[in-house]
Amino acid sequence: MFKSLTQRLLAALALCLVAAPALAEWGLNLPVGVTPLSKEIYGLHQLIFIVCCVIAVLVFGAMIYSIATFRKSKGAVAEHFHHSTKLEILWTVIPIAILVAMAIPAAKTLVKIEDSRAPDVTIKVTAYQWKWRYDYQDAGVGFFSSLAADSVRARQLNSGIDPFSVDHYLRNVDKPVVVPVGKKVRLLLTANDVIHAWWVPEIGMKRDAIPGYINELWFQIEEPGTYRGQCAELCGRDHGFMPIVVIAKPEAEYESWVGEQRAAAGLPPLPEHSLAAAGAK
Repeated sequence: MFKSLTQRLLAALALCLVAAPALAEWGLNLPVGVTPLSKEIYGLHQLIFIVCCVIAVLVFGAMIYSIATFRKSKGAVAEHFHHSTKLEILWTVIPIAILVAMAIPAAKTLVKIEDSRAPDVTIKVTAYQWKWRYDYQDAGVGFFSSLAADSVRARQLNSGIDPFSVDHYLRNVDKPVVVPVGKKVRLLLTANDVIHAWWVPEIGMKRDAIPGYINELWFQIEEPGTYRGQCAELCGRDHGFMPIVVIAKPEAEYESWVGEQRAAAGLPPLPEHSLAAAGAK
């Protein structure tokens, strides 16, 4: 019996070791993110999680101890409880205090999430089946952003292309969103047909894009880089093929990019520092 049990444990351990590479990217927690809001949301999540774990350990620990220690087979006799005003006040006040203590930091974070005032850059985002349209309100440029051509080819039936050979398969676009690092970016979200949702995990924000309605979302990316997301609302047949790519660049590079986009559209260059002034206005 012991030999069989040992063999089973060794086999289970071997399977875990074999599966370890597959689980390397498997995360159970929220990403910390690259914006002040995403980091604050992560910290709030951790705080609430720890509080819930402590409560669970205390409550279930007391229950298990009571069940194991004071059971009938050990001669325990049921106790007859009587009314106690002090106890009732105590088990009412303690949960209220815990909820208030959790509600205060949560309310502060919610207020910050909704405070989209005084942005440096404003981008109108319109969702379509199945692509995104980005219009830079301050820079006067706009474009559609669709699934990258190599992913489009690979996803076709009988294409003969191995999806694993495609860089960022189904997570790349032909035209990414470009934003400046360290600046407050406000998105005005709407949709042309059905409900969609704009979501980039590392930015820490998700907001629905609803036809005939404008939703607001803001973020301030602190680190240059490329951040990927996707539509997070089931919007039809090709819902899984409308990714989001955000590239954060230093301000000088961002203004250079805006100049290139305006030149490509046949528009004159913007006056120096006009982006910051327009955003402040």
